[in-house]
Amino acid sequence: MIRLLPFMKQRILGYAALILCLSLLAGCSFPGSTKDPSSSTPIDGKGKLRVIFIDVGQGASQLIITPSGKTMLIDAGNNDKEQVMLDTLKRYGIARLDIVIGTHPDADHIGGLDKVIDKLSIGRIYMPKVSSNTKTFESVLRSIQRKGLKVTTAKAGLTLNLDSSVQVNMIAPRSHYEDTNNNSAVIKVVYGKHSFLLTGDAEAESEKDMLASGANLHSDVLLVGHHGSKSSTSTAFLKKVSPQYAVIQSGKGNKYGHPTQTVLKRLQKQGVKVYRNDTQGTVEFLTDGQHFQIRAER
Repeated sequence: MIRLLPFMKQRILGYAALILCLSLLAGCSFPGSTKDPSSSTPIDGKGKLRVIFIDVGQGASQLIITPSGKTMLIDAGNNDKEQVMLDTLKRYGIARLDIVIGTHPDADHIGGLDKVIDKLSIGRIYMPKVSSNTKTFESVLRSIQRKGLKVTTAKAGLTLNLDSSVQVNMIAPRSHYEDTNNNSAVIKVVYGKHSFLLTGDAEAESEKDMLASGANLHSDVLLVGHHGSKSSTSTAFLKKVSPQYAVIQSGKGNKYGHPTQTVLKRLQKQGVKVYRNDTQGTVEFLTDGQHFQIRAER
């Protein structure tokens, strides 16, 4: 479990009462798409696993909806994407999240989690045993405390009880690393013959330990690590995962140059079909365990 450090408790006690942000949760449709979940002809998700890579700009967030309607949210974008997250969850008809995972403390991954926790019913929360003195991290912890929730340490070897027909395993972190990115929770989701590997910001050091562990990394869909930074998605790791599809979550024109040409070339060399939030918006995969259906916002 994550425990607040003394200096965090002092800061939290010193904060003034949070101002409640009252705003309408208006459903957003995908412009020009007849396959949008809010359109008059939505794709039937019954009996299917839905993995949605939400466009949160330069950040990351994945929403998983199981065939029986169970839900898991991994990350929630940056602080300025709180309303985007709430609107998206409403659009998919979600009022409860059975599992919430904050892969690591970086703001572009957990910035929107505080409002999500405030507004929705929450089951279990997983975060790696890594602390941060940022206001973003403390805000998430305050929201967790207000709900009377506890945090389970995210680490390799955990099996998450989400849906009897869907296997969810935590592959990393396998150790404690100096670099926060390498402490990212890495989750593998399997339904029928199809699988997804969701890597957070895990970099080469964590990838090396995953490879050495002997864990089954092969997955049909790979969330490219660290938004397509050249510090992630090493050639050895990519070959072991051997994905058919990859998704890159990065913002258009971001200052980091994500995704890098180095990673794009690695993916191209392996013959991986790439989907990108910065050029295609939100990307959704649906599978009945045998076949894929893929749609992009644009």
